[in-house]
Amino acid sequence: MAAPRGVERLLNVIMTIGSRRRITREALFSVIPEYAGAPSKDAAERMFERDKAEILGLGLDLHTEVDAWDESVVHYRIGPTAGSLPALEVSRAEYTVLLAASRAWDEAAAGGAARRVRAKLLGLGLDPDPELERRTPHAAVESLPVLAPLLEAVSQGYGVTFRYRSAASSPGERRVEPWVVGVHDGHWYVLGHDLDRDAPRLFRASRIESFPRRGGARTRPIPPDADLATAIGGASRHDGETADAVLEIAPFKALALRDRAGADVAAPEVVLPGTHRTTVRRLVLGNARWTTVLEPPAWREELAETTARIAALHEGPRDLALVDRATPRERAAIRTPSSSTDHLSRLISEAAYVLARGEVALPAMAAEFGVTQKRLVDDLQTLFVCGDLGAGWEDLIDVEWEDGWVRVRNADALGTPLRLSPAEATALLAGLAALTPARGEERELVASARAKLAALVRGDTGVGSGAADADPVAVGDGEPTRSDRIVARIQEALVASEPLVLRYSAPDRPGTSRREVLPIRLETSGGRGYLRADDRSVGARRTFRIDRIVEILEGPDADPTPAADPAADRGDAAPSAPAPGPTGHVWLRLEGPAAWIADSFAAEDLRDLPAGGVVARLEDPVRSALVDAILESAGAAEILGPPELRDEIVTVSRGAAARHGVRERIN
Repeated sequence: MAAPRGVERLLNVIMTIGSRRRITREALFSVIPEYAGAPSKDAAERMFERDKAEILGLGLDLHTEVDAWDESVVHYRIGPTAGSLPALEVSRAEYTVLLAASRAWDEAAAGGAARRVRAKLLGLGLDPDPELERRTPHAAVESLPVLAPLLEAVSQGYGVTFRYRSAASSPGERRVEPWVVGVHDGHWYVLGHDLDRDAPRLFRASRIESFPRRGGARTRPIPPDADLATAIGGASRHDGETADAVLEIAPFKALALRDRAGADVAAPEVVLPGTHRTTVRRLVLGNARWTTVLEPPAWREELAETTARIAALHEGPRDLALVDRATPRERAAIRTPSSSTDHLSRLISEAAYVLARGEVALPAMAAEFGVTQKRLVDDLQTLFVCGDLGAGWEDLIDVEWEDGWVRVRNADALGTPLRLSPAEATALLAGLAALTPARGEERELVASARAKLAALVRGDTGVGSGAADADPVAVGDGEPTRSDRIVARIQEALVASEPLVLRYSAPDRPGTSRREVLPIRLETSGGRGYLRADDRSVGARRTFRIDRIVEILEGPDADPTPAADPAADRGDAAPSAPAPGPTGHVWLRLEGPAAWIADSFAAEDLRDLPAGGVVARLEDPVRSALVDAILESAGAAEILGPPELRDEIVTVSRGAAARHGVRERIN
C-alpha cells in the first residue's frame, strides 16, 4: 500500500532540511515538487506552514532563522539548540520497562499518541536487557480511540465536546474542559469541568460514543487538588458512615481483602478499621462465598437483606422475552481521523532503528514495531523513494530488504530520536501504571522512569501534575507485602526457567491446592496481576491470579504431588464449584449502578429496555468472576439465562443470607 502523498512530501522536506546545515526558504520551495507546483505563492506558503506544524508535532527540532546580513532571507534547519532537551535520556534498564509499558497498548484500538509511543522508543537506538525483560510483566491497558484527543486536551489546555452515555443509559452531548485523564482499576476516566453544568464531573472513557471534538482554550485553571482516585472514591460513597468492620473469612479465601487489612491468610476474623459502609458492602458481596460481616450489627442485617433479595431475584425460570422487547443498541462507531503524523513517526523511527544497528532481520523488526511484514515492506518502499531532493534524485534514501535483512543508508537526517509529546508521555505513564513489578530493582526502575516522564510532561506544558496523574503507581519504602514477595519469587523463576510449587486458592472451591507450574510470563490486565504457566499438575497451560496465590512452597514442603488442603474438607465453607466447562452465552439485565459489568466483561450485545436499564449478552465469561460481579452489584444485576447460572446465584446468595442471619457470637 503506497504512502499518502502528504507523508512522502513531509519526509522529503525533513530529509532535505535535515541533510544540510541549513537551507533557505527559496531553495526549499524550488526543490520540493508540491511547493514548486502550487497554484500560487500563497498556496505554497500555507502548505509549508501546515507541514512545519506537523514536523514540530513529530518531536523534531525545526528552527527558523533570519539571515544576519539580509532580513529578507529566511533559513531553516533541523537540530538541537544549545541547552535544548534530548528526546528522552534513559538507562538501558529504564528503557526495558518503558518498552514493556508501551506494549501495554492495543495499537489497533488506541489513538495516535499511544500508537506513536512504541515507535519513538524503538527509535532511541537502545536494546532491552533480556533478563529484565523476562521479569517484567506483559501488561494490558484499556485501549480506546478517544484517549489521544483527551490526553492532548489536558496537555495543550483546551476543551472538548463528545457524546456520552451515562450509567443510566441516557446519551447526550457534553462540553468538558479535562483536568485529568487517568487509569483506575484498569479503566480510563476523565475528570474535568462540565461547562454546561458549571461543575466538576467524572466520565468513564469507555462510555464516550464520539471522537472528542476540539473546543476553545481552557477557561479555568486546573485545581491543585484535582485527583482522580479521590474523585472516584467520592463518587462511590453514598454516605459518610464509617466504622471498624469485623469480618469472618474462610481460611485462605478473600486474600486481597486480607492483604488490605494486613491480616494472616488463615485468620478467622479480619478487621477493616474506619471503613465506609458502602465499601465494606462491596468488598463482602464480591467475596460472598467466603466472607461474613460480624460487626456492626446494622451492616450485617443490611447484607442479610441484600443477599436474600438477590436470591429471590434469581429463583425460578426467567422469561427471555424481555430480551426480544429490548431495542438493540448500535455500537458507537468512533471514527479516528487519519493522521500522517502517526505514519511519519513510524517511518522515521524505523529508519533510526536500523541505522543504530546496521542491519535487522525483517521478521524481527516487524514484530518489534507491532506491524505485519507486508506493512513494514510498504514502509521501506516509502523510504526508498524519499530523500534529500536538493542534492538530486541520486541522493535518495538507500534501503535494502530483499534478502530478509533490512539495511538503511544515506538517511543520517533520520537518525536523531524523536521527542515525546506531553500526550505521548502521558500514554506511556499509563502503560507504566499497568505494570506490577516486585519490590527492589523493578520498582525503582518504574519510579525513576515515571519521574522522567512526569518531568517531561510538566516541563513542556506547564500544566502541573494534571496530565501526569494518569499514572497511579504508588512507590513506597514500606515493608514488602505478601504479594510483593510472591511476584519477586516468580520473577526469579522466570529468569532461571525453573518450576515452582504454588499453594493456590480457587475462587469457587474451599481450601487450597498444591500446583506444580513452570512460569511462562507475568501478565497484568484490568488492574490485576496474573501468572501464565504450564500447570504440570493437570498437564495444561493455566492462568493464575496473583492475589489468589497463598504462598510459594520451598524446600521439603514443595511436594509437587497435587493434594487438597485440609481446609478443603470443611463442609461449612461454601458450595462446591460446578463442573468445569464453557459458560456459553449469558444474558444479563443491568440497571445503572451495574452498567460496569457490561464494560468489564466486554458485552457482545447491548439492548435498551423501555423502562430503563439494558440487557447484555456475554460470550463465555469466566463463571466465578461473573458470579462475584452479580453479587457485588447488590441487586442491580440479574442473570436471565442460562438457568443453571441463575441456580448458582441462588445457592451462593442464600448461603450468604443465612450466614448473615442474627446469631450470637461465641467468644
